[in-house]
Amino acid sequence: MFIEHNVALQPLNTFGIAARAAALVRVQGAADVRRVLQHESLRDAPKLVLGGGSNIVLTGDLKGVVLKVEVTGRRVVGETDRHVVVEAGAGENWHDFVGWTLDQGLAGLENLALIPGTVGAAPVQNIGAYGLELQDRFDSLDAIDLETGETFTLNAAQCGFGYRDSVFKHAAPRRGDGSAAPRGLGLAGRALILRVRFALPKAWQPVLGYLDLERRMQEEGVAHPTARQIYDWIVAIRSAKLPDPAVIGNAGSFFKNPTVTPEQCQDIIGRDPKLVHYPMPDGSVKLAAGWLIDACGWKGKSVGNAAVYEKQALVLVNRGGRDHPATGGEVMTLAKAIQTSVYERFGIRLEPEPFIV
Repeated sequence: MFIEHNVALQPLNTFGIAARAAALVRVQGAADVRRVLQHESLRDAPKLVLGGGSNIVLTGDLKGVVLKVEVTGRRVVGETDRHVVVEAGAGENWHDFVGWTLDQGLAGLENLALIPGTVGAAPVQNIGAYGLELQDRFDSLDAIDLETGETFTLNAAQCGFGYRDSVFKHAAPRRGDGSAAPRGLGLAGRALILRVRFALPKAWQPVLGYLDLERRMQEEGVAHPTARQIYDWIVAIRSAKLPDPAVIGNAGSFFKNPTVTPEQCQDIIGRDPKLVHYPMPDGSVKLAAGWLIDACGWKGKSVGNAAVYEKQALVLVNRGGRDHPATGGEVMTLAKAIQTSVYERFGIRLEPEPFIV
């Protein structure tokens, strides 16, 4: 195990925020984590698990140890009557993995193309786009306990998936003696994901219905698109709407799309008839956070070097580049101002998607 000290984290987060880590260890397997837990100066230090750095906002230097996940590998591991099960190391690039599954002739993840980040971060956030969520294709994952060094496996039910949510985003309560409660009550800060498996359907059906996809079908005269066509369309759509983190620092969608009751939705439509909304299977209504922010006039506005992207109000960007980057404080000041503005106009509280450190 090699320990790096006083490490610059600016290249390791897609927002390009300048911060430093007191120590960093690159994790290529469970053995590396166990070495950290046995290390005299690291075992009791605060630990931050870092994947692709695409869903994090750093608000200062990190005094503990950063565990940079670099577990690799992609393979088909089995099949059932209905599914082919594929596995990827947690450090694999998510978009590259989606492309790899299609190269193997396996459909099912195409709607999640071009989402930044790593495979290991995907279940933490229960990533989703264009009518599909990770939980719809999830099989199981392997992880390691950051307190005991024990490896364990979780199925979908044990992951507690919700909208941009999972058991990995909730902390377990502590017992009276300071020890952690059972893992099932929360894994935030307590687990590092090593490998993730997905069940891809043999009887594949396209997931359509979003306006952007319907427009593509009409424009290209395709009534029954293939998985590869949907993948290509979504890559083109996302590329046109969202900034490339390699060019303009950002953390992707900064706020979750809020859900409201049908009555709340109708109340807002009474005042703003153009409200973008989507009825959900459970009877609730999902509102487009980007539309709410845009309606409040935030597109293109900034606080210091943090700004709202002019092409998509849901994305906050780093206008200072690598030389004069936005600070975490500027990003959060802008985010809180947007939250206040949206609440005052619509009565809706927006919740950030990225992990704020």
